[in-house]
Amino acid sequence: MATFLVVLQSCVTGNKVATQAEFSFITGDRLPDAPELSGRGKYKVGVRTITVVNRNQIDVLHTQAGKDPVYDRTLTLEVWYPAILSRGKKELVVYDQYMGLFKDSARPLVPFTFMGRASRDATPDTSEGRYPLVIVSHGYPGNRLIMTWLTENLASKGYVVIAIDHTESTFSDKAAFQSTLLNRSKDILFVLNEVGQLSKPDSKSFLSGVVDADNTALIGYSMGGYGVLNAAGAGYSQKLDSFFTVITGGSKAINSRLEGNKDFKASYDPRIKAIVAFAPWGMQRGTWTTDGLKGLSVPSFFVGGDKDDVSGYEDGIKATYKAAVNANRYLLTYINARHNIAPNPPPPETLKADVPPGEYSFYAEPAWKEQRINNINQHFVTAFLGIYLKHLDYSRYLELEQISNNKVWTGFKPRACVGLELLHDNPEGSK
Repeated sequence: MATFLVVLQSCVTGNKVATQAEFSFITGDRLPDAPELSGRGKYKVGVRTITVVNRNQIDVLHTQAGKDPVYDRTLTLEVWYPAILSRGKKELVVYDQYMGLFKDSARPLVPFTFMGRASRDATPDTSEGRYPLVIVSHGYPGNRLIMTWLTENLASKGYVVIAIDHTESTFSDKAAFQSTLLNRSKDILFVLNEVGQLSKPDSKSFLSGVVDADNTALIGYSMGGYGVLNAAGAGYSQKLDSFFTVITGGSKAINSRLEGNKDFKASYDPRIKAIVAFAPWGMQRGTWTTDGLKGLSVPSFFVGGDKDDVSGYEDGIKATYKAAVNANRYLLTYINARHNIAPNPPPPETLKADVPPGEYSFYAEPAWKEQRINNINQHFVTAFLGIYLKHLDYSRYLELEQISNNKVWTGFKPRACVGLELLHDNPEGSK
């Protein structure tokens, strides 16, 4: 393994060496039965890591007697973008990640690496102007690298994709749940504002002139889906407010994100043109009411498994989809899938005999290949964002027979089009 990584590193640094890495299956690659739009686009992909700081935020982990102190929230971001590669530069990168959980003796933190198809610190390609922005939010816990199958793929199709490490919600710094409840949508909106500033002509950032923050989509998985829905207009319920007050010892900090709150309505951001919510958490627990979900009006693509045992399906994901009556919305369902319909496949390190079995099951689906799910999601997200951010004629990929078993869906290979359902509801007057 060490020898392999040394050879890979020589590729990453630009030497012309043909290696196993160039010919092996890497996270996000297409399987032979992958649907049409799952393949990579025409752009080479660059990747950079940056940090941003949201100052003077409520430190809800240290609320005392209903009083909230403040602190600065530092967020690490991974940025993928269309790039120009210098001669001999390889579109290969090594990502550093953790499995396990912060301060959990049963699941100790273990670092590992995995490969991706991007070039570290490559020069942005500005030959075709600015690119739409996609902001990606992980689950609880998770991190910014858990969906590289999608982030790299979208960058290759002409998007700037920014995934957030949500402080106090990653594998390596997981803290009490109240931080995630409060900060998830606030982090997303802060990053949108920061990228808007970094994209300006007078910015010294590499994103200056590269990204169009006025044309943005949000993508979230699990608690990321919870945050994406709220950031896009679905106000939280009074029930969540009461729960939050109890678990924090009196904080009312989440009140500004509740349905009916004038400050929440004022936070609606017209730059958000569409959202994708993978297995969004919350409806099953009373996080939203039907009135709260009426605030969601942007085109929305929901994805879930009908056996989801974390977010729930009939009373969770599907109920959220049904209640968002003011949005032009879709629901893609994986039949017999549970909650893990969005992460990368299980890393090889999770198969070792001395690793707790929970590390494997954090990524894996019992009845589906994760690589297959990744390819299908690439296809549908490409079609959906292509329509609503790039105004491409991809409607044929979404105007489908409801059950895939009944008729081969457009873009799918005949014997591979099974086990899926797609619902669509477009209320009169919606976008």
